[in-house]
Formats: sequence, structure tokens, C-alpha cells
Amino acid sequence: MNTINLQNTPTKAGVTSEAVSFDSKGVTLKGTLYKPEGAAGALPAAIVTGAWTTVKEQMPGTYARELAARGIAALAFDFTGWGESGGDRRYVEDPEVKTADIKAAVDYLSGRDDISSLSGLGVCASSGYMAAAVADDDRLSKVALVAPWLHDPAMAEGIYGGAESAKGLIAASEADDGAVLVGASATDENSVMYQAPYYTEEDRGLIPAYDNKFAVASWKPWLTYDAQASADRLTKPMLMVGSPSIALPAGAEAYEARMTAPLEKVWLGDDVTQFDFYDRVDAVKASADAVADFFAG
Repeated sequence: MNTINLQNTPTKAGVTSEAVSFDSKGVTLKGTLYKPEGAAGALPAAIVTGAWTTVKEQMPGTYARELAARGIAALAFDFTGWGESGGDRRYVEDPEVKTADIKAAVDYLSGRDDISSLSGLGVCASSGYMAAAVADDDRLSKVALVAPWLHDPAMAEGIYGGAESAKGLIAASEADDGAVLVGASATDENSVMYQAPYYTEEDRGLIPAYDNKFAVASWKPWLTYDAQASADRLTKPMLMVGSPSIALPAGAEAYEARMTAPLEKVWLGDDVTQFDFYDRVDAVKASADAVADFFAG
């Protein structure tokens, strides 16, 4: 197992980076566009998004650099209210807003002369957002999901303690008194991700750029979100990369059973966990190889 941390390596040999910004419904979003060094002419490109609560310097940047090293321009950006991006409503995990931000990224990249075609890569929670964006936007030709988390409201109830627990969280969200929780902690039992790997480790996901916050207002949009619904609308080819040990295999299985679009799957071994897909070198390499081949095919 290769455990070298990729989150703290923001540069990669043969890859250039460009700080960019673009508008999403009046909010300025900040991103980084990675390209192969010495690239000439228009390139195929991908928009890369990450797990819930995360910022562009975490797994989105990791995968964007890997795709650029494989000849594909790749944009990682901060969603509205997160990281360096604007937005008065901070730290809200709102699938509708984040899906709209992906579409804004499509608008931006579509206007660049150095981009020839667009695809989307969603990691973990943003898999649902990316699948919906690709299903509904003709400018996106393919979608790849890595360690996909694809819940619907019924699944969310089971994950978050049952119907009554989910109802209580939604009620707290609706009250929206501006409360903000710690996102992840190894010691704070009230954090949203208590003792979760990756997020609580300074040499992995707990980097200075990470907001590590979660607005209580997130619960309603998150728990009522139906990531499965886009399976009915998707007509573009999809690649799923995962393993038997991802966090929500039932969601991936349900989406696969429901969709009619072309699907390719690459499944790694049992020893590759959800969090390993974020930064474990061998898992990231295998995933990025599969995604780059899929986008290029």
C-alpha cells in the first residue's frame, strides 16, 4: 500500500496551473485550471468535483492534476460558500446550488478557446451533482464517478439514524439560526464526521485550506436530495470507479440498476476504502488512469 499523501503536493511534473474565476448566479467562484505543460491548441477538458464539505485543494485538485498529466485539461473549483469562493451563505452542503455551480463552470470553460470538449468527474458526494449536470447539459459528453455516493431520501434516513432522527435534523435545518458545526474532529463528538479518517488527519485532508465547517442549514437539502433521479435522464456514457469497500455501495448498485445509458465499471480490491480513493497513491493512479482512458475513448 502506498500511503504518500497527495493532498500536500499541489504541483505535479509536466502540469501547469492557472488561477481562474467565474460567475455562478452572481457569486464569484475561484478555481484552478490544470493543463499539460507545453500543450498547444484546444484540449479536451474535465470539471472535477469532490466529496461533501471539501475544497479544491483536496481531492478535486489531486484528480485534476492527474488528468492534466494524462493530457486532459481539468478544472477544480470551490463551490458557492466554500473555500475561496464568494457567497453569503457559507458552509451549506446544498446539492441544488452545487449542481448550478457545475453548470456555471461549463459556461466558463465553454467560452475558452483552449478547450475543445467537456466531461465531468465527480468524487464521492458530488457524484450525484455531476451526474445530474451531465444528464441535463448537452455540452458535457461523458461522466465519471469515483467512489460514488449516490443516496436518495430513503437511504439517507437509514444512514442518519432512522426516520425520526432525519426528521429532527431537517427541522433544525429549517430553523436555520445560522448554527455551524465542526466538520471533522478526532476529539469533538459533536462534529459531523467524528473520528473520520482523512478529514481529521493533518497529513491528509485536514489541510489549512479546508474550511472544516458544516452549516446546520445543510441537513434539509442534503437529506432530501435524490441522487438516484438523474439515472432516468442520463443518456451519456458513464464510468464508475469504486470497490466493495466504498461507503455506499447500495447507492451505486441502485443507480446502475436504474440507468439505461452506457456504463463502464472499474472495481478495485476490498482493501481500497472510500477514503483511500481521495489520496492513496495506487488508488488515485488506478482511478485516474481509468477516467483518462474513458474520457479519451
